[in-house]
Amino acid sequence: MNEKHLSSQFDAELNRISTRVMELGGMVESQIRLAIYSLAEFSVEAADQVDEAEKQINAMEVEIDHELSSIIARRQPTARDLRLLIAFSKATANLERMGDEAHKMSRMVRSIVSSGSARVLPSNELRIAADLASGLLRKTLDALARLDTKAAVAILKEDDLIDQEFDGFVRKLITYMMEDPRTISASLDLLFLAKAIERIGDHSKNLAELIIYLVEGKDVRHQTMAAIESAVL
Repeated sequence: MNEKHLSSQFDAELNRISTRVMELGGMVESQIRLAIYSLAEFSVEAADQVDEAEKQINAMEVEIDHELSSIIARRQPTARDLRLLIAFSKATANLERMGDEAHKMSRMVRSIVSSGSARVLPSNELRIAADLASGLLRKTLDALARLDTKAAVAILKEDDLIDQEFDGFVRKLITYMMEDPRTISASLDLLFLAKAIERIGDHSKNLAELIIYLVEGKDVRHQTMAAIESAVL
């Protein structure tokens, strides 16, 4: 088998893995939208659908990991190809963890519904943060598909908005609990739900950093925004 044929096979394997990662991303995005709907409507049925999606996402993560391990063992890639496979592995892990956070959201929705406090809790602001997180994931998947580093930098900046929404919501929720201690238990569920939404934004941020690593070969984790912007110029 000649070298050109081997190279073509390797390219096909890389393309397949890339497609699978994007497919996983689409599944997670759908799951998060379901979790947001379950929050907006306090729908236990939607929460159940989130849990079903979780099983499929976990199974796909395992399949992708096996494929990545097989490619690395057989091809022993170097340089950019190895960087690509490492990025795919980390992207898969972050996407699966986003699915975990959506699962946590569904669990909290069930707890709030069972408490009977669903309609009196201040959840509108939380839905805004959830929509921001969902939109950020959509932009991140698009940037990953196009390997767009400028879009990745914009995503890193936008994650700060979700953090600000989370901080504001926590302050409001604490005030709400102080005014009506009877809602403390359900409000704590809402607080954990808010944290899950914030973590979804954090994982989108991790993916954006991976895009920069993949294209530029630079690890920008824990760097200032100025340093990150200079890395993609």
